[in-house]
Amino acid sequence: MTRGRFITFEGIDGAGKSTQIDRLQALLVERGIEVVRTREPGGTPLAEKIRALLLADDMCTMSETLLFFAARAEHIARVIEPALARGAWVLSDRFTDATYAYQVGGKAFDGAAVEALERMVQGQLNPDRTVLFDIEPLVAAERLAKARAADRFERESVDFFRRVREAYLDRARRNPERFFIVDAAQSPEDVSRALLTEAQGWL
Repeated sequence: MTRGRFITFEGIDGAGKSTQIDRLQALLVERGIEVVRTREPGGTPLAEKIRALLLADDMCTMSETLLFFAARAEHIARVIEPALARGAWVLSDRFTDATYAYQVGGKAFDGAAVEALERMVQGQLNPDRTVLFDIEPLVAAERLAKARAADRFERESVDFFRRVREAYLDRARRNPERFFIVDAAQSPEDVSRALLTEAQGWL
């Protein structure tokens, strides 16, 4: 059986990822492809409990990073790898690039430690494609304020999100064959058009 494809979606909070994941999922389903939609942290009952802790409880950055990888280990073992093995496409709202962006870029956590955890937890698993929804942090913050109450991460400063954004863009520069950058400040329709046009090349 042909192995499925692993597509991840990244960007700072307020970039509008969820709407666009919906639209890509609809396109794939129309093509007869099995799609597993998931998120990080989360995706399994245990990982969702870890998510609740991460979003609500203040903690040091080391504890935070270790919990992200604990949730990721469950996610990979119980959702991502089984789905890929049976030929499904996995669409994940965030993966390890988010840890580099938020913990390493935003909070200056040790990048070498994250690399070691990545090797231990993921092995050879990496996304086939990553869509980065890029947006200026002030614009994202305005959108977010209209959408919902902020969680612990979303309450961080604009300077924090500028560092996160730069870390994401640096990841994209280092991995140009994997990343597709979308200008998320465009209208949702224009973002969808860019994404779905790019996705035609993945099929």
